[in-house]
Amino acid sequence: MLNLSKDADSNLKSTVKPRYLVLGSGSVGFALAKELRESNKLVIIVDKDEAKVETLREEGFEAIVGDISDPELVDKIDLKNVVVILFLTSNNEANRKGIENFKKAINPDVQLFSRASDIINKEKMEDLGADYVFMPSKLVASSLSRSLERAESVHRGNRLARWLKGIRDKRLAIVIHDNPDPDAISSGLALKEIAKSIGVEANILYHGRIGHQENKAFVNLLGIDLGKMEENGLKGYDEIALIDCSIPGVNNMVPPNSFVGIVIDHHPPGETEIKAEYIDIRPNFGATATIMTKYLQQLNINISKTLATALLYGIRTDTQDFKRKTDPADLSAASYLYPLSNHGILDQLEQPSMAIETLEVLGEAIRNRQVLGSYLLSNVGNIRDRDTLPQAADYLLSLEGISTTVVFGVTEDRIYISGRSNDIRINLGEVMRQAFGEDAGGHANAAGAQIPLGVFSATKDRQTLLRLVNEAVVKRFLSAVGVESVGE
Repeated sequence: MLNLSKDADSNLKSTVKPRYLVLGSGSVGFALAKELRESNKLVIIVDKDEAKVETLREEGFEAIVGDISDPELVDKIDLKNVVVILFLTSNNEANRKGIENFKKAINPDVQLFSRASDIINKEKMEDLGADYVFMPSKLVASSLSRSLERAESVHRGNRLARWLKGIRDKRLAIVIHDNPDPDAISSGLALKEIAKSIGVEANILYHGRIGHQENKAFVNLLGIDLGKMEENGLKGYDEIALIDCSIPGVNNMVPPNSFVGIVIDHHPPGETEIKAEYIDIRPNFGATATIMTKYLQQLNINISKTLATALLYGIRTDTQDFKRKTDPADLSAASYLYPLSNHGILDQLEQPSMAIETLEVLGEAIRNRQVLGSYLLSNVGNIRDRDTLPQAADYLLSLEGISTTVVFGVTEDRIYISGRSNDIRINLGEVMRQAFGEDAGGHANAAGAQIPLGVFSATKDRQTLLRLVNEAVVKRFLSAVGVESVGE
């Protein structure tokens, strides 16, 4: 005698395939039924048109004649093992009645999906208990949008490859912005790899210094080869690519009005006209490293562990671990890079030691803070490393009641300003540009500026200079955000 225990009986039941009940065999219903069957799903189709039902049966479908709005239809169908019921007619009223009828008879675990022609009917169906309601027009638009995005990505990848193939016998200078961060460095590294795959000799060049302790660790741990523009400039190079910056002479050492072959950036350019043979600026992306990851994917270029680690870290730092100015493309790129990366190095990069100068600047920023409402401005005085300013601005933003921070300091010939904001009412990049001119800008919640000392440089007394700088910066910024400074 065969003895079936409870466990054995349970296992037998689990082998029974779940079924999908499709109500309506119009173009949408029939197309979905075919997709489900091709995925090895069991499908029951219900339609009130007898001729359609007969045709479906001839094609091998289990099909039943029935009216979706008929309350008695529920009793005619074996709902055992049905896991999803789909109301797919083009008749909103029939779909609503169907939801109402079946909702009363089914197990609570059965999911109800329905089609609606507009938002009003969508809401009505949800109120009746539908778990998911879709509008075909929205799905078509969304699908078309994704297809167009893919087509555009293919077009961009092909154009970049064609441009690089056209300079195979030339040397390419990949110029990243002054005092570069991981986003700029990793993006330059990606373009160098793309150029190498096509047979173009390229080098990454920068001006200034890599001062931020995390950025130093990033370059050292990954062994990234960078050239200093101060040493040879652009001598010996035939073509120029600007990466993570877009205008010659603005935050880079390329002479103004130079001919540029490529510009790839994620910073909004403002009103300045960008001039280059190939331009790709995507302000909606949180990092230029995201753009470059898309190119590597599109061109089917093998991404080494070093490059993947660099790009992933570049995306994470520029989006503040996806908490600042993050687009779905940033998340998609990070997801692609994650399994390819060296997580041991990423762990080391997240726990660098803090430099003494950073600590000193942070102390000055706290000590010299000026607070007006939710705005905090701080003059840290003389600085050697401009990368200490954004770190101080980030830290001060965590203070209670503060929504926007501006930290600034002075070198021998310039004023450097860094700002951070979580105030949705202002676009910090635009505020910086309005306050300090075209050499300023950035994103809505992270921006910066650098201003030549100009007439201030003639001031011999350093304390007087710092006081004048403080008055000018504070007044300009507060004026740009529409706040009166103290004493006015």
